[in-house]
Amino acid sequence: MRPPEHVLDGLQVWDRGWLSSTQVLVMPAAGEAGALLFDAAHALHGEQTLALLRRSLGELPLRAVVNTHLHSDHCGGNALLQQTLGAEAWVPPGQAAQARAWQDLSHQRVGQHLPRFRVDRVLALDEALRAGGREWQPLRAPGHDAHALMFWDADHRVLIAGDALWEQGFGVVFPELWGERAFEDAMQVLDDIERLRLRALVPGHGAVCRDVPAALAQARRKLQAWNADPRSHARYAAKVLIKYHLMEVRQQALSELLDWGEGLWLLGQLWPRLDPRPAPSLRDWLQQTVAQLVQQGALRADGAVVLDAA
Repeated sequence: MRPPEHVLDGLQVWDRGWLSSTQVLVMPAAGEAGALLFDAAHALHGEQTLALLRRSLGELPLRAVVNTHLHSDHCGGNALLQQTLGAEAWVPPGQAAQARAWQDLSHQRVGQHLPRFRVDRVLALDEALRAGGREWQPLRAPGHDAHALMFWDADHRVLIAGDALWEQGFGVVFPELWGERAFEDAMQVLDDIERLRLRALVPGHGAVCRDVPAALAQARRKLQAWNADPRSHARYAAKVLIKYHLMEVRQQALSELLDWGEGLWLLGQLWPRLDPRPAPSLRDWLQQTVAQLVQQGALRADGAVVLDAA
């Protein structure tokens, strides 16, 4: 099921793991102003991103970073690349105003690290991007993020999917946690992807997907289960938020971790939805969730300290 290599000619796909998004560097074709980088990864991996770019580009310029959406693992490197390489940051239209004002962005609701960056261009849905001698058409991809975009190269049938689809499913459907119905949107995006009849899917996390039908089937099963039991999605989201926080800070005293969780807006919103409640208080629930993550091997405990189990 491996895609033909030629469909990826001129592209470099960097699988960065789970703290950082997968990145796609599109080398410039003749007459183009510079390379484009789809997604900038996490700020904590900024120097690694910079080293990868310098090695790959040499003296060629990086024209811009194109963000599929504005989660910290996808746009965290924007500021550094603006400052060091003079690259622009191009963002989806849905949250451009919030990014300019630096208000009401997801990282502020979920307690994640994201250096402030400048919005240089707002992407238009009716305007394809020219990069690497290819036309990249923006496609709406609501679900995981209400304002997310994918980028479609119809000639080579290559899709840069962001977090709309991974080889192993996809991530949290965040609008559902804000109180908006979004499982149906996420399912519709999967149908849209299927209709494209891809030759290569570049996911938001992980390597180039080798079996798109299997990935779609797994994602649909996940969505159907969450739609049938939204509480399971809320529990999953809580684990993701705690795990991701430990990936950022690496280790933290349990008491401080619980203080962080109690002060987090989103976890405070999720707790009342768990009816019947699995613990007598939010703090008790958080402690139970941390213990489950340790038991599952996602975190480690060393006395009173909790560590990421990378």
